[in-house]
Amino acid sequence: MKQLLLFFALLISNSQIHSQENLPTDYLSKEFHKGRREAFRSLMPTNSVAVIFSYPERVFSKDINYNFHQNPDMYYLSGYKEPDAVLFVFKEAQGTEKYNEILFVREKNASREMWTGRRLGVDGGKSKLGITTVYNGKDFKDFAIDLKKFDKIIYDKIPTDIGNDKSGFDLYGLLETFKTKAGITNEDKTSIDLFTNITNSLREIKTPEEMDLMRKTVKLSCIAHNEVMKAVGPDMSENEADGIHAYIHRHYGAEGEGYPPIVGAGANGCILHYGENNSTKIDNQLLLMDVGSEYHGYSADVTRTIPANGKFTEEQKAIYQLVYEAQEEVFKICKPGTPIQNLTQKSKEVVAEGLIKLGIITDPKDVRIYYPHGCSHFLGLDVHDKGNYMGNLKENMILTVEPGIYIPANSKCDKKWWNIGVRIEDDIAITKDSYENLSVESPRKWQDVEKLATQKSTFNEMKFPKI
Repeated sequence: MKQLLLFFALLISNSQIHSQENLPTDYLSKEFHKGRREAFRSLMPTNSVAVIFSYPERVFSKDINYNFHQNPDMYYLSGYKEPDAVLFVFKEAQGTEKYNEILFVREKNASREMWTGRRLGVDGGKSKLGITTVYNGKDFKDFAIDLKKFDKIIYDKIPTDIGNDKSGFDLYGLLETFKTKAGITNEDKTSIDLFTNITNSLREIKTPEEMDLMRKTVKLSCIAHNEVMKAVGPDMSENEADGIHAYIHRHYGAEGEGYPPIVGAGANGCILHYGENNSTKIDNQLLLMDVGSEYHGYSADVTRTIPANGKFTEEQKAIYQLVYEAQEEVFKICKPGTPIQNLTQKSKEVVAEGLIKLGIITDPKDVRIYYPHGCSHFLGLDVHDKGNYMGNLKENMILTVEPGIYIPANSKCDKKWWNIGVRIEDDIAITKDSYENLSVESPRKWQDVEKLATQKSTFNEMKFPKI
């Protein structure tokens, strides 16, 4: 009987190995992640250890979880994409083995992998991730490490809203063991601040490998926006437009979107984080689409606003042109040395002046009524990526430039402006002495948007049965 069970376990294991063919070849390499750990270590103080946990799994419905999304810092520093794990990075080599990092992972389990997917396990952690010292999570509790001997334990804010499977080595168990070993009863703000400062300084500057992935995720997002520009019509639903984006993203190998898509027509486009995307007809209104793909962990963030019937009205065009001009003025100061805060300030100055000329406001301070958000944020592993927003632009930063104007119904202006919401958002890389617009392939000028809208999309020809 034991031999039969062993046979089936080996059969499952072998089938899993063989089924891993035809995977993408452009994932970040283990050398990339090793380099990031070395860069992190170089910024750590003497006699310190950094501790990075995976994100918790989240329940979607009853006993079904959402697709797991790894803690970007864990992925950045290790490449590990599974839950229930913890990574230790030491400033100095430890023990007689002279290890300077340890990764504790989920244990291999053939029966569980048959239900919920493959696990790297210890051997995979060593071979695939290039980390020499890897153990199963269940080994952490008895692992001989004195965390109290370090002058500084560096960690991020500890999550509290996580499940507990009572095993002692799920994420809950790993966290409890860590707190016991480290003698932590309350979070140390200085440790969290130090972790944030280090990860901010690293992740705000993109390596060449990251630049390659960012270019790809932004480019395929532009293709999706362009396809909707060609396919859109008054009878299209918001959800259908959303679906075109999703299809294009996956066609090019993206795992999904970097954030919940915002696809809002008319009044819905005036809701900054509108997410229902359920209006059955766009009608002859503007359609604001803030949608970006996530490709191998890296998120694009592109927004285009288009007329559903292919032509801007005079009022829509006036607001659109003002947003475009604000974006153009911000581009002019996008270069190393410019304070990041200046990007929002410049865009609001342009929008305020334009709204006054249009008679929508009379006091420049009232610009915040119709343009309530900032102009730029860092972009990368998080759509609102880590970085120092009080600093200056530096070469190889990637940021958005996204001015917008939103005039909901019953605003204190002529009703001809009501329900016009416009945002134009591009993703830029700061170069040695200027910037590069990574999303240039999707048109921004109103004339170019209208021109692209005259073209036909393959989605226009798709016919489905009625239900």
